[in-house]
Amino acid sequence: MTDTIHCVAIDDEPLALAIIENFCRRIGGIEIKTFSNPLEGLEFIRNNKPHIAFLDIEMESLNGLEIARRLPEKTCFIFTTAYLHYTLDGYDLDAVDYLHKPFAFSRFQAAFGKALRRLGRERLPATEQSIVVKQEYNNISIPVDDILYIEAMEAYSKIFRLSGTCIVTRMLLKNIANLLPEGQFIRIHRSFIAARQKIKSFNKQAVTLVNGQVIPVGRQYAADIISALS
Repeated sequence: MTDTIHCVAIDDEPLALAIIENFCRRIGGIEIKTFSNPLEGLEFIRNNKPHIAFLDIEMESLNGLEIARRLPEKTCFIFTTAYLHYTLDGYDLDAVDYLHKPFAFSRFQAAFGKALRRLGRERLPATEQSIVVKQEYNNISIPVDDILYIEAMEAYSKIFRLSGTCIVTRMLLKNIANLLPEGQFIRIHRSFIAARQKIKSFNKQAVTLVNGQVIPVGRQYAADIISALS
């Protein structure tokens, strides 16, 4: 039995698929295939029989409940939806869990753990953590350890990397913050998040990163930063 857990996510919202993909990468040891077309996703599941399927319920061409009814026997599936009234339907179909959008990483992790237990699996080995963001039309995987800081630019965010490159993505800073591992990053300004381990020095006005970059500290964040980093 291979250590890799094979998963499929079906959702007609690209952002929802990107979040699931990010969360799977954060857990590690998972190979995830995503589909925005429900019929294509169902066909892939039938042909490849993944361990776990994440199914949105409200989709235009095929309802997620109907997909669940057509899954191969013993396929573990987790519903993801913004609509609470489907909860009983989901459990009647023997769903492993029901994730109500928007869900946090910790909640996703708990649901995934339930699926592993149903599969009779132990915890997965830790792997390098990364997040996935969209830059123009491409999905970019960024190792968490390579992130120096992130800057908000109106409707965009700029992710500055230790390797020297910069990724510009059409995601709000708060949405990127939800993808980051807890405790490894700190909000230092309404427009900046910095990697804690990349902060070389700090005071109430600014932090200096390991590459020499100086970032301003917002007045409302100063006390928390001094407390957290001291």
